[in-house]
Amino acid sequence: MARYLAGRLAGLAMILFLVCLFTYLIFFKLSPDPALMICGKTCTPERIEQIRTVLGLDEPFVAQFGGYLLGLFAGRDYGTGVNLVHCPAPCLGYSFQTSQSVWEMILDRLPVSATVAVGAAVLWLLIGLTAGLVSAVKEGSWWDRAAMGLALGGASVPNYVLALALQYVLVVQLEILPFPSAVPFSDDPVLWFQSYLMPWLVLATGYACLYARLTRSNVIDTLAENFMRTARAKGLSPALTLRRHALRPALTPIATIFGMDFAALLGGALITETVFGLNGVGKMAADSIAKNDQPVIMAVTLLAAFFVVVGNVVVDLLYTGLDPRVRVR
Repeated sequence: MARYLAGRLAGLAMILFLVCLFTYLIFFKLSPDPALMICGKTCTPERIEQIRTVLGLDEPFVAQFGGYLLGLFAGRDYGTGVNLVHCPAPCLGYSFQTSQSVWEMILDRLPVSATVAVGAAVLWLLIGLTAGLVSAVKEGSWWDRAAMGLALGGASVPNYVLALALQYVLVVQLEILPFPSAVPFSDDPVLWFQSYLMPWLVLATGYACLYARLTRSNVIDTLAENFMRTARAKGLSPALTLRRHALRPALTPIATIFGMDFAALLGGALITETVFGLNGVGKMAADSIAKNDQPVIMAVTLLAAFFVVVGNVVVDLLYTGLDPRVRVR
C-alpha cells in the first residue's frame, strides 16, 4: 500500500505540474499581450509596461515559469520599492484589477462553494442512490417506470432554467424561502439552511437523476451475476443478499464518478452560483472571465484541476473497501 500510495502521489505531482505548464503557456505565452489582458482595457500604457516588468514578461519563458512555480511554494514579490507587493505562499498570482492576492480571493470565496458542493452532494447521493436501488429491486414495476421517467426528465432540464423556476415559485409567488445569500451558519442556522436550499436542489437535481439511472443499471447487472445466484441458493434472505453481496460491487463505479463530480464542484459551481448571486469560486471565475482577469482565471483552473486529481487518488484508495475483488498490488 505504501508503494502504491507513493506512486499515486508522484503521478499526482506530475499531472499538476503539466496542468501548471499548460495553463501558463495559454495565459502567458500564447496570449497576444498578457500585461494588457491582466490590467484591463482602461489601463494606461505606463501601467501596462509596469505590469510587464513586474511579471518578468521580458525574461525567457523558463525563467518566467520557474518564478511562478517558486511562488507556489515560497511566495513571490511583485514590483519594487514603495510599489512592492508581497504575495505569500501559495502564490497563485496577483490580480492587478482588484489589487488582491488571488489566493486570498479564493479563500474568501471557497467556503461558499464548499457549502454548496457538500449540501448538493448529500442530496443527490440520498435521492439518486435510493431511487436507483428501489428501481432495480422492483424492476419493471410502476415505481421503476415512474422513477426512471422522472430521472430522464430531470436530467434534461438545464440548471439555470430550474433555478429561475424555483426562484419564481418559492421566492416570488409562495414566499416560503428567502432569496439565496451567503449567510454564515454561526449567524443564523435557520436562515443559512433556507438560503442554501434552492442552490442545493438545483445543483443536486441533474446529478441525482444521473446517479439513479447508473445505480439501477449497476445493481441489476450485479443481481444477475453467478455469485448472487449462489448466495440466494444458500438460503440468504433477499435483503441480506442485496446488502452484503450486491451493493459494494454495484456502487464501485458510482464512487468513481462521485469523486470526480464532487471534486469538480469544489472548484466552483459556475452557473448555480452566478444565477443565485452567491459569491463563491464559480461566480468569481465568471466575473473574472467577463473582466478578462487572467491570473484569477488561471488560479481557478489550477484549483479545479487539483481537486479533481486529488479526488481521483482518494477514490482509488477507497476501492478496496467498496469492492473486495479490487486489491492494490
